[in-house]
Amino acid sequence: MKVADVLEREMDFVIHDWMEMVEKQEDLTHISLNFDERTGHLPQLLRDVITRLRLDVCTKAPISIAAGHHGNLRRKQGYTVAMMIEESRLIEVCIFTTLNKSSTELDFIKLLPDVVTIVDEVDAQLKQQTLCFVATNAV
Repeated sequence: MKVADVLEREMDFVIHDWMEMVEKQEDLTHISLNFDERTGHLPQLLRDVITRLRLDVCTKAPISIAAGHHGNLRRKQGYTVAMMIEESRLIEVCIFTTLNKSSTELDFIKLLPDVVTIVDEVDAQLKQQTLCFVATNAV
């Protein structure tokens, strides 16, 4: 099974696992948000990761529009850049925890390259979030 297929199948689990981890982070929970306000960005950002995993290796990855919107939203909600970085770190942890739980189903030959792709995509999304967050503040 491909990593993209596992993430697609387990998306709801990843989101709920992420929310549980976020709820344990005082620096994130001091801003009061409901489940949808806190996780509403995740389905599209995860779909962007899944799309990236399915691209040919030589294909240039598109910039995540959803990530930019998320950066603007988090600024309006009172987040700091450090808080967005923490959220991004936690989504990587949740993705890799999910893959570990499904490790017997995965094609190990492609696993490490897919992990590199996931990290690259999540970091690219974080960069886009931060650029939009800072650009909006500078205006």
